Amino acid sequence: MTAPDRGAAPILDPIDEHVAALAGALHGPVRVKERMLTEARDALIDAATDIAEGGSADGRADDRAARQAVDDFGSVKDIAPAFQRELTIAQARQTARRVALIVPFLILCWYVLAIVDRGRGLPHSVEVLAAHVGGVATAAALLAAASLAATGVLARWLPTPRRLPLMVAWTGTAACVALAISAVTFTTASALAGNWLVSVGVGLVTIASHVRIAASARACRECARLPVVAPYGISPQCG
Repeated sequence: MTAPDRGAAPILDPIDEHVAALAGALHGPVRVKERMLTEARDALIDAATDIAEGGSADGRADDRAARQAVDDFGSVKDIAPAFQRELTIAQARQTARRVALIVPFLILCWYVLAIVDRGRGLPHSVEVLAAHVGGVATAAALLAAASLAATGVLARWLPTPRRLPLMVAWTGTAACVALAISAVTFTTASALAGNWLVSVGVGLVTIASHVRIAASARACRECARLPVVAPYGISPQCG
């Protein structure tokens, strides 16, 4: 019979199962979520080690202590809302950051393209539409920047509005609509004006930006609909 391996890793199935169940209940940015789960698992292992009656020969926690640590930590239903609050704000910040950085760059690209095509007979109706689309995109970028401030520096002194993540999500959606309209409008008008190279380049960049913001805004809407600890209060720095 083979002697047991005293140096083998401890069996902490209750902790692994609890962390896995928590992971399934949470939604948000992958890196932030992984960091939170790692911290939760480390805390559970430390608690189990402290609970063990003297621990095993090598100071590791046993199965009974692990189960007690899980019970003391709280059920997934009880603790998930607190974790989700941080993830929701992190997702809102990620979405707001993308809108605040990408949209102004695209507005500059559209402006340059309009100047280039103006001498090629760009229709007045296209310029009017571009002005309206640019206004929507600018408003979205400003709202995104304000949201970053509200969940960042200002969060140290002011409570984060409960509806802010949902507002950020719909701000991102509005930016996506503006990007989609601008991509079709500018690419078509510029192509008809004979400026294929620039129009295709700006069109591809706009479409790629649309995809990135749309995915983040969709994730933000999903997070905003999940139960969180209320009220938000002063949120931790995320992302």
